[in-house]
Amino acid sequence: MQIADPVTFFLSIILCVLLAIALFGWKRRTPNFPPGPTPLPIIGNMHILDSEQPYKTMHELSKKYGPVYSIKIGEETMVILCGYETIKDALVNHADEFSGRPIIPLFQEITKGHGMTFSSGENWKVMRRFTISSLKDFGMGRKTIEDRISEECDCLVKEIKSFKGEPFDHTMTMNAAVANIIVSILLSHRFDYKDSTYLRLLNIYMENIQILGSPAAMLYNAFPSILRWLPGTHRKVIKNQIEMHAFIRETFTTQRKELDVNDQRNLVDAFLVKQQEEKPTEKLFFTNENLTMLVTDLFSAGMETTSTTLRWGILLMITHPDIQSKVQNEIEKVIGSSPPQASHRKDMPYTDAVIHEIQRFGNIVPTNVPHAITQDVYFRGYFLPKVSSKLALC
Repeated sequence: MQIADPVTFFLSIILCVLLAIALFGWKRRTPNFPPGPTPLPIIGNMHILDSEQPYKTMHELSKKYGPVYSIKIGEETMVILCGYETIKDALVNHADEFSGRPIIPLFQEITKGHGMTFSSGENWKVMRRFTISSLKDFGMGRKTIEDRISEECDCLVKEIKSFKGEPFDHTMTMNAAVANIIVSILLSHRFDYKDSTYLRLLNIYMENIQILGSPAAMLYNAFPSILRWLPGTHRKVIKNQIEMHAFIRETFTTQRKELDVNDQRNLVDAFLVKQQEEKPTEKLFFTNENLTMLVTDLFSAGMETTSTTLRWGILLMITHPDIQSKVQNEIEKVIGSSPPQASHRKDMPYTDAVIHEIQRFGNIVPTNVPHAITQDVYFRGYFLPKVSSKLALC
């Protein structure tokens, strides 16, 4: 028998292998698993996702498959939960089962499982407990933090006035002002908006945010074993993170030399005291690696979401001068020339409603940080095995 054109024969073999893989995957699908679109071999459902705004595709798919469904990103299965009631049910009524954090390759490269945002298990519990306690001790949720915010607002207003009404890009200025609030809790001081080291750290962070939310990052997370060895933006993220971590390590090394256990000035001091108290025979949580990543986590959380919300607020006030006028009138009536305080909120229903509408309209975090299924669970009529670890909330 004569064999056809070698190229055609080779392509036919590849097609048969891919079909066999797809058929095998379909055959071994977990019974009573959430439905979803049929995946293609290798790429899964990546071809139907909006690469720039995947959450839009997720919402559209929920209209067809319901609030609980599944998709495949590469060869990895992800369960999608959509809607307030579904997500509340998962995180409140099944908190233990959905409390894990999945291993996301690019974030794993950066964090190595340290810190709080992308850690899991006992490490996450210890870091979270310490962070909440320390933030309260150093003013979060108290008048102390209000005073720091008021002081920073004065600096921000002074900086804006320095442009004398000329147009300027307020992105970095706003980022610097917001980040200074959390920096004051972490390090007990603030940076000048023109400080070259501070601006470098802010630029590094903003660059990483853009890369980590890009289609290139999604592709890397789908095929890390291949793309890890190739040039790409993932290498820039890792390089940036190394630079940021070097600054943080230098900072807490200096603070360790000045540490007074009876006079803890900030969160880093509190961590270093815990580090001294840990016994070598125990499993260690208060390590240098955890401190470096925890400071990075808090710096990130304290800056990007708040500054982006504020910029949305400025944009919407400019485009809706009638609403801006009503907010201004309420501010002048209730607060006057005094510094604004949280206690004013109850007397400012219109301003409070406008702020909530800005947050709703801006929708700056359309999908929550991914969760992981920690144990087999029946949820809303579906069986979710631990092996289907990634859980996206939209």
